[in-house]
Amino acid sequence: MTMKVKDLVNYQARLKDFATINADATKTEADKAQAFSDVMAALGDDMQAEIAKQVETKTGDLLNARKSDPKMTQAEVDFFNEISTDTWKDDKVIPETIITKVFEDLVAEHPFLKLIGLTYTGIKLKVIRADAKGAAIWGDLFGDIKGQLDATFTETKGDQSKLTAFVVLPNDMADFGPAWIKQFVTTQITEAFAVSAESAFLTGDGNNKPIGLNRQVQKDVTVTGGVYPEKASAGDLTLKDTATAKKELAGIVKKLSVKENGTPIVARGKIVLVTAPGSSIDFEAAMTMQNVNGQWVNALPYGLQTCESVAVAEGKVIAFVMGRYDAFSAGPLTIKPFDQTLALEDATLYTAKQFFFGKAADNNAAQVYDLKTDDAVTPPDTGDTKSANQASVAVDNESLAVDQIKAKLTELGIEFDNKLNKADLLALLPKE
Repeated sequence: MTMKVKDLVNYQARLKDFATINADATKTEADKAQAFSDVMAALGDDMQAEIAKQVETKTGDLLNARKSDPKMTQAEVDFFNEISTDTWKDDKVIPETIITKVFEDLVAEHPFLKLIGLTYTGIKLKVIRADAKGAAIWGDLFGDIKGQLDATFTETKGDQSKLTAFVVLPNDMADFGPAWIKQFVTTQITEAFAVSAESAFLTGDGNNKPIGLNRQVQKDVTVTGGVYPEKASAGDLTLKDTATAKKELAGIVKKLSVKENGTPIVARGKIVLVTAPGSSIDFEAAMTMQNVNGQWVNALPYGLQTCESVAVAEGKVIAFVMGRYDAFSAGPLTIKPFDQTLALEDATLYTAKQFFFGKAADNNAAQVYDLKTDDAVTPPDTGDTKSANQASVAVDNESLAVDQIKAKLTELGIEFDNKLNKADLLALLPKE
């Protein structure tokens, strides 16, 4: 029994709307909260419709949860049966197997959370860093030898922020059985946590939420009301041509290849460029070329990779080094009925709570850039400039190697004998 959120049409549409509103500086927090509420409402509606459709073909299995989901444990069956029948008010701890599935789905469906290294610890969080090697360890691992390591290791207080997801369970879901309730509940929790955690790890201000990659975390940073200031732009990325793009991207690698304290690190091959949805194509376009066989090939240099997120504003790029941001979730995942008065027709509202921690290793673990790929303006073509351009083209063609001339002919759709010499190949190029 599977359900892919990418196939839920209304949910994906509302998610795009949320991305637009979330990136709009003129929108209030109330506007963003309402947009997120609309996202989760669409998710619930789409899932209920999808489950109802699947149930029509599996009516004979409804009374047996194990047939609908053979991997369900007895603890899971009991838990989701209780959700649909009990009138309990206290927190219930979701079975560990469900928590594991939620976080597996988090990183599977949301690539950024995998790249940032989101880890579920299952215990109270403590972060210990070894400055010499950059190692990160959490928990009480050193035991009796802790005193010997105080000079080398520094402990970071893991101030976790509570994330609450609201789960709407239609009353008639009880008729579908525990296997379907499990699918419905875990999908809602997964998506709610994923969208919120991704946003916080990228742009969270640190006020009762993780400290995002776009925030200043240097040792002398001024934190006002729990809010960490945003980083200033480290520069512009124009990507106006291949030579410029290579130089600009090399600058990112160089800037991230040193810690805040000046210690050099190996960042090459570990850097991720996070962009707004649709903007990663600018980097692909800058590094796409046609080979001599007429095939289009693309490869970002220096081991860079891109990732898109609805949390990144249009025109911005957040570059970070993998392994230099602590992203953790710790403690039990609990769920309980929402005990405040709320008018919901034919549905019960539940709250699911989990604790998250996120902070960069230092202020140089990430940088923010402005993506300005549309700044270049092509001047109008006049007679004089056309003549100059023709002369330039002629000179440029003469400087091309044989393989480059063949590639250009292939691009123009001009057939040629592969045995021709350079002069004969140049003669085939159109006069511009």
